[in-house]
Amino acid sequence: MRHQQGSLTRRSSTLRIATWNVNSFRVRLPQVLDWVQSSEPDVLGLQEIKQRNEDFPAQEIRAAGYSAIVNGQRTYNGVALLSRLTGEDVLTDLPGIEDPQRRFVAATYGDTRVVNIYVPNGQALDSDKFVYKMGWLRALREYLETEIARYPRLLVMGDYNIAPEDRDVHDPAAWEGSVHVSPPEREALTKLCELGLEDLFRRFTQADGKYSWWDYRRGAFRRNNGLRIDLILATENLAADCRSCDIDIEPRAWERPSDHTPVIAEFAK
Repeated sequence: MRHQQGSLTRRSSTLRIATWNVNSFRVRLPQVLDWVQSSEPDVLGLQEIKQRNEDFPAQEIRAAGYSAIVNGQRTYNGVALLSRLTGEDVLTDLPGIEDPQRRFVAATYGDTRVVNIYVPNGQALDSDKFVYKMGWLRALREYLETEIARYPRLLVMGDYNIAPEDRDVHDPAAWEGSVHVSPPEREALTKLCELGLEDLFRRFTQADGKYSWWDYRRGAFRRNNGLRIDLILATENLAADCRSCDIDIEPRAWERPSDHTPVIAEFAK
């Protein structure tokens, strides 16, 4: 069943949760501060912050009204949760896999478990990095299978580096044989959803050609040659309270943008 979206206008009776791969928090900090001021998410998951924990601008984030849970890494990767709420039961390592790369952080806000992920890119289908990606996704599935049993209201958001369907790709033929769209990746994503997770963006009627990532090259954003690879998945109990889920493309048009743009879901409290 598809639902018509409600307005994303801020309401005190709603909870807003968003995800954004900022591709360097040091560079994108002013944009994030502007965006949280105008969009007012209650929880914001960031990926590719590319900063160590000790370099994270905690003072600026506190001044904006948010606390931060950071799992950082210099130069590459790194994730964080910014929130107006208090996060508890924090986890910064994905169980079941030895991984020095900082790609995972989870916390509980009220009765909702929030998992923020940066799935490996995979580089190429015949590469060691693709093997790593598939192993990481298996570990994620095993973790979520247990976690969903503990938390009926659970949300998994972030840069999945997987376009779920061909309609999430500007030109499926051009991407055939590449990462992000391969059958093994999509099957891994399907197995996550089979645990009882729903892609909230597809819960609602959406226009064609809505994407969350565009290459910096070849005028991809201007031509809308993008992919929808930034996703918010939620359990049935939480999805039932979702009033809207949409992609905010405005930050991608700003000066010195990330190649990704925010995805935001709004829930009835």
